[in-house]
Amino acid sequence: MSAMSGMSVLITRRLLQLPLVLGLILTITFALLWIIPGNPMENEGRRPSAEVAEAMRRQYQLDQPGAFLAQYAARASGIAWIAGAHPVPFDLGPSMRHPDWSVNEIIAAGLPVSATIGLGAIAIALIVGSIAGVIGGLRPGSWSDGATQALALVGISVPSFVTGSLLLVLLAAKLRLVPVGGWGTPAHALLPMLTLSLPFAAYIARLLRFGLADQMQTHYVRTAMAKGLSRREAAVRHALKNAFLPVLSYLGPATAIAMTGSFVVEKVFAVPGLGRHFVDGVLGKDITLVMGVVLVYAALLVLLNLLVDILYAWIDPRIEIAARPQ
Repeated sequence: MSAMSGMSVLITRRLLQLPLVLGLILTITFALLWIIPGNPMENEGRRPSAEVAEAMRRQYQLDQPGAFLAQYAARASGIAWIAGAHPVPFDLGPSMRHPDWSVNEIIAAGLPVSATIGLGAIAIALIVGSIAGVIGGLRPGSWSDGATQALALVGISVPSFVTGSLLLVLLAAKLRLVPVGGWGTPAHALLPMLTLSLPFAAYIARLLRFGLADQMQTHYVRTAMAKGLSRREAAVRHALKNAFLPVLSYLGPATAIAMTGSFVVEKVFAVPGLGRHFVDGVLGKDITLVMGVVLVYAALLVLLNLLVDILYAWIDPRIEIAARPQ
């Protein structure tokens, strides 16, 4: 099978699997939301009367869970729109806690904010993690390798809310170099991006370090150095591309996580992103909002993993992408 036909098979198969994956995720999410305690009809601790609560349950069809899930899936997938039974395609429904907003509107407002922070964080992580990984991978066992690995271990181990709080106190409250919180200017995005990037940079550094150290021991790299290339030149010209493949696999889910927003980071810096809305939705048992955010995240995860597979074949054409394990 040629590379082009293998890629076509992979893309077709993943796109056909997407509705099944999203349907399964939607069902599991709804079941978990249904069994957790709480009532979406409550507002800031105030309980409506039994008659009002019953009327609201009928309005949202929460008195019939099966019917609610079936109709929601039909609207969210666009099937109801194609059949002419609904005027809007991919309608994620009204927010139960914010009746003046639809879930589509909340996601449209929050996703660009989270995507901006997430993509910026991934860019920072790639730069910092790649530099640290190359430094360690070129000279394994040296003091520079030990220093970069120690920093990577700290980046992985320290929770984001601790890192974010420390950066907030030091750079915003004490030195006043950046705003304390909020959103609106590039300066507001700097601390959330930096905080969110540190765990990703640490993982990238470790993956690239071990991959590069392993590639530097292969016969083709040793042959290149025997022909006159320095260790650094052999790494850049030959070893680095193959050493980067594990990092590329990691970037798919990492980018999806970063783009949909770090819940903790957005809470710490009061950023109006998707993660903050998700947390509020879970705490308020806003079923439609939580399911909408989960569907967006799942779709991004599948599509970004597909993109990673395509990049795999582009970087190393020897890889038969259609036969890769899923």
